[in-house]
Amino acid sequence: MMKVTVPALRSTILVFPFFIASLFCAAQLQPIYSFQKDDSSLKKAYFDQSVSKKNRALATLDKKYAAEYKRIYEDQFTEIGKLWQSDRSVTSAGAHGYLQSIVQKIISVNADLSKTDARVVFSRDWWPNAYSMGDGTIAINAGLMVYLHNEAELVFIVCHEIAHYYLDHTNKSIKQYVEKVNSEEFQNELKRLSKTEYGVNNQLEELTRTSAFSSRRHSRDNEAAADRLAFRFMKKTGYDCGAIKTCLELLDKVDDSLLYQSPDVRQLFNFTNYPFKNKWIQKESSIFSRVNETDATAGKEKDSLKTYPDCSKRISLLHDSLATTSTGGKKFLVYEELFSQLKRDFFIEMTEQCYRDKNLSRNLYYNLLLLQSRENTPLAVYSVARCLNAIYDSQKNHKLGSRIDTESKGHPEAYNLLLRMLNQIRLDEIASVNYHFCKRYETEMKNYAGFREEMNKTQNLKN
Repeated sequence: MMKVTVPALRSTILVFPFFIASLFCAAQLQPIYSFQKDDSSLKKAYFDQSVSKKNRALATLDKKYAAEYKRIYEDQFTEIGKLWQSDRSVTSAGAHGYLQSIVQKIISVNADLSKTDARVVFSRDWWPNAYSMGDGTIAINAGLMVYLHNEAELVFIVCHEIAHYYLDHTNKSIKQYVEKVNSEEFQNELKRLSKTEYGVNNQLEELTRTSAFSSRRHSRDNEAAADRLAFRFMKKTGYDCGAIKTCLELLDKVDDSLLYQSPDVRQLFNFTNYPFKNKWIQKESSIFSRVNETDATAGKEKDSLKTYPDCSKRISLLHDSLATTSTGGKKFLVYEELFSQLKRDFFIEMTEQCYRDKNLSRNLYYNLLLLQSRENTPLAVYSVARCLNAIYDSQKNHKLGSRIDTESKGHPEAYNLLLRMLNQIRLDEIASVNYHFCKRYETEMKNYAGFREEMNKTQNLKN
């Protein structure tokens, strides 16, 4: 991590035992989750450093394609600014301090990284990803952290993203993209397509897709190079390098993984005085009309939807290197209990972030998962009631389409079923479902002030 934060990092590490003790005491006193408090001054410091990097990048642009580079860098740093200036980034003392202690372990044993200005942070984003933005900003999404088995896997993720930054993959990809779209070959292809009468839109879309630049997606060659360097960084840390294989195996199937049993909306929204209506989920979406496609076609499409394609190939490319590592590496070296606690915390916080971002369908889905797990029932019940009220308001104001996802083959079956229900249920039925849902939990939630407010609201809507 940055030199300016190392003293603060050391003091943060010292407060871990107190932080954990306080957290467990609080859990005994109240069953309601207390959200982590971020350090706004640290976010500002990180944002200022990103702005400084942006200004230096813009000052050294290639004059030949300056306008193109400027547009890309401005877009890139807009995304970086959104991370630092929002509640998405996690800078609370416990979570951020824990992550920095892991980063410091990597840096301290790799001389190549002694001067790095990488700024590694957890984010509350739900999608299972980690990414390097090219300026030193590296984010590990909560949606990925919740699936990891141990610190060693987290160390590999951090090493991999630091490797992307060290190898300057983002900026090299920007340069490659600009040169490609301005090449004579590319421009000739555009001219050819402009004269084509049939299928021009599909061809343009394919050309754009294969040429598009993304600061969060790297080429297969770049991923392989980052894996090799990450292995080199990691093998000096004392962590178990076998976690590289288990981590990549996890990433290969992470889109289909569930932390909890799939929620059954037919059971969760079935009430004695208001039975579940099969018509809410009966009509199949057109996207599922092609279920009889060939296995080859279906497999190719499914692979294209993966967050992490080519993981099996990445494992095979590292096979010889992993075979040479000695056994005895550790799965945990910093704080096993805090790692486990943060996984539970991040599931709740990424769920809440979905609500803040007005992604109501995913917020509801995650809260139903939490409710069915019976791990934090009061919070789950309150959050489901609140979300259903928000869905009612969104449908009433004709904004629901922008706040719920559409069915997709890339979604779990249970999520698609919930999406179908949200698309087909009527306004008055939403109010009735929420009313009876609240009545089911009224007694055990009587001391939860937030729940009473949501119940009163849904009762008024029903009436």
